[in-house]
Amino acid sequence: MEIELSCNSYAFESLTVEPFNAEPPRSALISSYVTPVDFFYKRNHGPIPIVDDIESYYVSICGLIENSKDLFMRDIRMLRKYNITATLQCAGNRRTAMSNVRTATVAQEEKMIMLSPGLTSYEMQHAVWSGAKLADVLELVGIPNLTSVTRSGGKHVEFVSIDKCKEENGGPYKASIPLSQATNPEADVLLAYEMNGEAQYSVVALFLVVWATSCLNPVELTSWLTLNSNAYSKFFLSIIMPKPLNRDHGYPLRVVVPGVIGARSVKWLDTINILAEECQGFFMQKDYKMFPPSVNWDNINWKSRRPLMDFPVQHNTETCWLTVRNLLTRGRECDEAWKADPQLLYNLQAKVSGYAVSGGGRGIERVDISVDGGKNWVEASRYQKTGIPYIADHMSSDKWAWVFFEVIIDIPHSTQIVAKAVDTAANVQPESVETIWNLRGVLNTSWHRVQVREALCLIRCAKRKRRLLAKQKLLPFGKVSVVILLCGGGIASIISLTNLNHTEIM
Repeated sequence: MEIELSCNSYAFESLTVEPFNAEPPRSALISSYVTPVDFFYKRNHGPIPIVDDIESYYVSICGLIENSKDLFMRDIRMLRKYNITATLQCAGNRRTAMSNVRTATVAQEEKMIMLSPGLTSYEMQHAVWSGAKLADVLELVGIPNLTSVTRSGGKHVEFVSIDKCKEENGGPYKASIPLSQATNPEADVLLAYEMNGEAQYSVVALFLVVWATSCLNPVELTSWLTLNSNAYSKFFLSIIMPKPLNRDHGYPLRVVVPGVIGARSVKWLDTINILAEECQGFFMQKDYKMFPPSVNWDNINWKSRRPLMDFPVQHNTETCWLTVRNLLTRGRECDEAWKADPQLLYNLQAKVSGYAVSGGGRGIERVDISVDGGKNWVEASRYQKTGIPYIADHMSSDKWAWVFFEVIIDIPHSTQIVAKAVDTAANVQPESVETIWNLRGVLNTSWHRVQVREALCLIRCAKRKRRLLAKQKLLPFGKVSVVILLCGGGIASIISLTNLNHTEIM
């Protein structure tokens, strides 16, 4: 018999409605290397803007440059298209655990996120972004690659959004990155207009167009195309063009800054400003900064800290499968053996898996797993794509992307599974969240811990149910395997009993 407890419901959990914030259950995060668009977390600070007229939409490039320019979508699409595989992560990832230590001061929507039952704000997901490199776009206004300062003194590139938020007193959301990063082609900063390469080909519609036009003779076809060229071209492009970003993720154009906290990847792009100083907006100067534990609202000095950029090495243990095999045979014998020594009746083996990522393009050098609370460690295997060995910082690996890990290991009956990641710069996750607590509750990169002891009662219940089924002659005698899925210490409900002789019982 196998009893499977799973978190396989991938329904999105809405955290706040206005502004709209939502995330999938954590069991969905490593269901695939590239996170499907429908499961990608949604993080907003204001209402989602609507851009209806894509033909008139443009991005203004201005500031400390010699020639300002307005770029329409057709201009951006004419530039070379790049596909960049990158993980985006909110700086408030795992903020709930930090707030459990001591209350962190957050915005109202962040409070609602943390108070949502069963959710822990695991806002980190992974996609393939497609668009033009910002370095190529800036060349159009006379800023060469690898430029640190323009002739007019510009040193920073500010991205201004269409959306409005209360933190900016009703003004637009905005953020900036250094010009040296923006003009470096190796930094892979994108103006992205597609996500995950999803195409929307209408085979039926395309067939109808081909069929209709093939029924016309050459003269009629030429006349028809002349009269209907504009409508036909729009219709044809609507059939074969790849699917754009959806509204939640920045349609029609967004910035993607790989290796940097998600707050700098501005959605619904409106303006690119070249500035002498970094952006002075709220989310650069009075948010997303990390202070020491001694700082509170009475002694805070916002100017004393730099805005957060590269995110540190991080991991999450998303799934933990416990396989429990016992040696029990029959009903009365079962009961007597259980009463004698329940701890000896089964062996536990766990498959621990999850993902790890580091900022700045640094690879993951190692992921260590401990089943005794951190006293002894076992190294997990790492991978990104099936069949391709993962080598940190190798050209075959996606440097901006997360890395999956897994290990199968014997564990005690009641314990705490701990995991920590190390990147190629030898940065390692801190042991305790208490040591990195900060006022804003950002960058909780402490060890991830999964409690196992909660499984024991379910194991007992599973075995008792097996004995009941055996007595009713619905189940053959023999070895029992109980599989339990733990997500950060929480255990899902039983969803199925399989391998029964004549029936399935819920």
